[in-house]
Amino acid sequence: MKLSQMSLKWLEVFQLTARHGSVKLAAQHSGLSVSTVSHHLRCLEDALGCHLLDHAKRPMALTVQGTLLLPYVEAAIAMLDSGTIAVFSDQIAETRNLRLGLIEDFDSEVAPLLTRQLAASLPKCQFSHYTRPSHEVIDLIRRRELDIGVAAQPSVEVEDVNEYPLLRDPFVLAVPADSDLVAEDYVEGRTTLPLIRYSQRQLIGSRIETHLRRMKLSPPNRFEFESNQSVLGLVAEGQGWAITTPTNYYRALRFQSRLKLLPFPGRGFSRYISVYTSPGYGSGVVDLVVTTLRLQIQSKVIDPTTDKMPWLKAGFHLFPAAKAIEEF
Repeated sequence: MKLSQMSLKWLEVFQLTARHGSVKLAAQHSGLSVSTVSHHLRCLEDALGCHLLDHAKRPMALTVQGTLLLPYVEAAIAMLDSGTIAVFSDQIAETRNLRLGLIEDFDSEVAPLLTRQLAASLPKCQFSHYTRPSHEVIDLIRRRELDIGVAAQPSVEVEDVNEYPLLRDPFVLAVPADSDLVAEDYVEGRTTLPLIRYSQRQLIGSRIETHLRRMKLSPPNRFEFESNQSVLGLVAEGQGWAITTPTNYYRALRFQSRLKLLPFPGRGFSRYISVYTSPGYGSGVVDLVVTTLRLQIQSKVIDPTTDKMPWLKAGFHLFPAAKAIEEF
């Protein structure tokens, strides 16, 4: 087979499988079935005439040939992503105004990079950047006071907006790094440390409280904060434990050495972060924002966190790129 006949999807699936060490995880992250992922891998190996992955090892490991190929595949896909952004940019260079709202989760690492890319791609555009809680971002989109917003999905369906699913952010336990207790000890009350809560006025706090009620758990409510830094700062000081997410953990860089994450015991739950726009807003600008966000969140947030804690890979990931939908 000529190399020009190779499918880009084969290469994308190979990259995902190499990154996650599992066909099943590659299927989850790509939105494909396990059998389709396996088929794409076989096609790529047949085309090259060699084995790229050692399927007998768990997690799956690269062969010598796979190790040689992977950097070229990653570089090629990164160049194509950059080219996609360039195409979007060329079509929308005349955009004059963009009102963008982000939740605090992405304000420190992702927002500056996003702004830099947008400024280069939209040279005639005047930017207004707002940092707001999720419910305010969505409300401002509905009132047409923002053009594009990034927010956690609320518990009820949102009308009069377009939604682009972006990130699955699973809930986990954050405990002091020197703790020897298991997750069940904290959730079932076998610790003297209190639960440090997020404010129930925020979507993250209300989501956690709803899940605790479903589990018929009611830890004493002694500490409740709106600030993620306050919540995880107290945990780092050994003053309590918290239910949080990997994205919030990543934001608390100065506390990470004194924190440890544990999987939520029993039936897990997650929050879902999406890009929201008002209906009819220019698709070119939206595609540029979504594509840029996906690249930055993967490289700046997901990859560093899952490299440190591989057990998060199954649940902490981007959704497959999709057109706007009303719910998912």
